Amino acid sequence: MQVNTSHRKENVEDGRASIYQSVISNTSKEMSCFSDFPMPEDFPNFLHNSKLLEYFRIFARKFDLLKYIQFQTTVLSVRKHPDFSSSGQWEVVTESNGKKQSAVFDAVMVCSGHHILPHIPLDSFPGIEKFKGQYFHSRQYKHPEGFEGKRILVIGLGNSASDIAVELSKKAAQVFISTRHGSWVMSRISEDGYPWDMVLHTRFISMLRNVLSRFKIIRKWMMEQQMNRWFNHANYGLQPQNKHLMKEPVINDDLPSRILYGAIKVKSRVIELTETSAIFEDGTVEEDIDVIVFATGYTFSFPFLEESLVKVKDNTVSLYKYMFPPHLEKSTLACIGFIQPLGSIFPTVELQARWATRVFKGLCTLPSEKTMMADTIKRNEKRIDLFGKSQSQTLQTDYIDYLDELASEIGAKPDLLSLLLKDPKLAMKLYFGPCNSYQYRLTGPGQWKGARSAIITQKKRILKPLKTQALTTSSNFLVSFLLKILGLLAISMAFFFQLQWF
Repeated sequence: MQVNTSHRKENVEDGRASIYQSVISNTSKEMSCFSDFPMPEDFPNFLHNSKLLEYFRIFARKFDLLKYIQFQTTVLSVRKHPDFSSSGQWEVVTESNGKKQSAVFDAVMVCSGHHILPHIPLDSFPGIEKFKGQYFHSRQYKHPEGFEGKRILVIGLGNSASDIAVELSKKAAQVFISTRHGSWVMSRISEDGYPWDMVLHTRFISMLRNVLSRFKIIRKWMMEQQMNRWFNHANYGLQPQNKHLMKEPVINDDLPSRILYGAIKVKSRVIELTETSAIFEDGTVEEDIDVIVFATGYTFSFPFLEESLVKVKDNTVSLYKYMFPPHLEKSTLACIGFIQPLGSIFPTVELQARWATRVFKGLCTLPSEKTMMADTIKRNEKRIDLFGKSQSQTLQTDYIDYLDELASEIGAKPDLLSLLLKDPKLAMKLYFGPCNSYQYRLTGPGQWKGARSAIITQKKRILKPLKTQALTTSSNFLVSFLLKILGLLAISMAFFFQLQWF
């Protein structure tokens, strides 16, 4: 585990997450900011990775956080202190600039993420040892330079696979994307041009989804109708095999258009590779493949922890509410961010951290080990029912339900019924508007007096970066109004003459 806030680097470093140069956030700024610190209103709604880093730096300076962080430090081990059963303390060994240090901490948060160890199942691709071209995991990809004129096969259909395929298709001779199960693809742009997550992640829609989850046929039909509003996935070879599952959609604005004019061709599962070609499940063959990009996901591990603390099995971990090892005598270890919500990760991990710190302080208590284990088993069964058993879905969870669950633990979940009586305007915003992090600062510990204003004014911050030129709206409104009147008159006259004709 390492602490690192440096910008994107050209070289891939072991033990650290890696991103490509063009990465843009899939969740919008209003749904991704810290709950008491809205992003600047002139920031674009979806951020380039450098812009997101800028926001983190602004936040760190605002709250004077840098003095508490020890940078460029590798955590070698985290072990129970000899008197752990009474103190709950941990011995942590670190290394910085070649020098090892040991220190005792009252509590530990593990925040090393789950996008570090690449998963390349080469055994699933017979003939890979014969392949004469270049192949690598998507983690190694940085930019499209050097791939000009190549015939490239991207294996996988997640967000990284789609981004890389689209970007390479602008330089390559041809890009193929191979998928086993298909996927729903969504644009960042939703109704009336608003960010997709601000339209879909509302308490009202979450309530409808929960009600319909009992009726799989209806849920499947509604999901299919919603996802096919942009384009018919079956026509593009992208329709998921298990359409009823609530798998995380791919967020990509360009993939359908690149498929539409042939720059990307969608293929079925690869069953065999030769020296220069790929053979697919449907019997088709693509010759002269130069490069294969394995966008096949990640595994994760905790090499700095004793295996008995957090055991990884089949790419899953047994943690109470995705955070706490149930068997510890003292609840002073929490895993933060080992989860894949259907919405933004940032509000999720913030609430996890808020709950964890209150548990560490003794302000919140966890239930018995038996209760935590039972909850973990039941939660896993529900996850499989909703999202399936695929390795890529082992950390998947619903969004608003989980946020509310975490907020309830610390007393920060908004009381909608009470608000409806006291502040109906705000209550309506909370229920029918986007469920963003500000909602969890309205009440309870950490209450922020600016939360209500942030909720009411969020539309202004969405539109601000879009309005980069002054438009005269009054004349347009007048013209539009007159056209509507003329249209009504034309319809009335047509109806009148039609009656006269008869």
